[in-house]
Amino acid sequence: MHPMYTATVTVEGGRDGKLKSSDGVLELPLRMPKELGGQGGQATNPEQLFAAGYAACFESALNVACRQREVKFESTRVTGHVTIGKDEADNYVLAVKLEIALGGVDESTALDLISDAHEICPYSRATRGNIEVDLAYVSI
Repeated sequence: MHPMYTATVTVEGGRDGKLKSSDGVLELPLRMPKELGGQGGQATNPEQLFAAGYAACFESALNVACRQREVKFESTRVTGHVTIGKDEADNYVLAVKLEIALGGVDESTALDLISDAHEICPYSRATRGNIEVDLAYVSI
C-alpha cells in the first residue's frame, strides 16, 4: 500500500466515553444505545460512525463508477444501516445494508454502477467475505 491519508481518532471510555480526532474536527460523546443495555441519549456510537463512513465512501465510489462509464446522473444518495448482533456461537457480529439511489439513470444501468462501486469502494473491499453487506437499489 502507498499511504495517501491517515485519519486518527482517540477514544477514551469505550462505548460510554468520548472521541476526538487529531485535527479537532470531531469531538463527540459516545453512549451505548438503549437497545444494547446502555443509557442512549444525545451521543453517537460505533455503529453510527461506521454507517456514516461506509455510506460516504460508497457514494464517492459510485461517482467514480459513473465517471469511468461516462454516465450522466442527476443525483446520488446512500443511506447506511449497520446492525450489531450475535451469531450462533454468541459472538458479536456486524451486518451492513446500503440503500443506494441514483437519480436520472435507468434501473439496469444503476445496478451495474452499484456493482462497479462495490468493487471500487475501500470499505466494500475491507468487509468482503467478513460481514454480510446488502446493496439495495432504491428509486428516487
